[in-house]
Amino acid sequence: MSEALFLDQITKGYNRGKASAVEVLRGASLQVAKGEVVALVAPSGAGKSTLLHIAGLLDTPDEGRVLLAGREVNGLSDRARTELRRADVGFIYQFHHLLPEFSALENVLIPQLANGVPRREAEAQAQSLLQLVGVDHRAGHRPAALSGGEQQRVAFCRALANRPGLLLADEPTGNLDPATSDQVFAALMQLVRATGMSALIATHNLELAGRMDRIVRLEAGRVL
Repeated sequence: MSEALFLDQITKGYNRGKASAVEVLRGASLQVAKGEVVALVAPSGAGKSTLLHIAGLLDTPDEGRVLLAGREVNGLSDRARTELRRADVGFIYQFHHLLPEFSALENVLIPQLANGVPRREAEAQAQSLLQLVGVDHRAGHRPAALSGGEQQRVAFCRALANRPGLLLADEPTGNLDPATSDQVFAALMQLVRATGMSALIATHNLELAGRMDRIVRLEAGRVL
């Protein structure tokens, strides 16, 4: 099976004041196959967000290689990285970050229009995704009128609107109560399976992690 994501010996450190640099990643390597859903489990401060940002081209490693869908991204210009990220990567965070002045449908529509998708096609895709996670009846409501679970489901749809090959999620249900978290995670997995995409999902919840294809752990800057 070919790889959607390949991280090879990634190192990353940050300077803190005038003291020595803090090394967050120390030769971390990870592969995610096409169609595979991988759980990334790590304690707070272990560097999972840094790893996800490097995987999604929001940050660059100090050393190591990053390949998306077999394409080497090291050395690409900022513009090329932005275009590749916009086309091939979807992001989901713990907080939904929906645009408050737009409806649920419009929030899923906007990324597609920005990517040059014709409006009629974009609307059909948005409606289809919202229906898949059971919030199509709330399509005309703004985020403030939605429950926390509904807001996060809309955020899932927005992340998948442009049909990315790779989904990266950082504690996507971490801001929800256990019952809602379970329902919302089921909706996320339904979306991922229905679209056949690959996913790397960071979570503290071992029960949710156990529903994915594979679990990897980030400890001491390395992926185990």
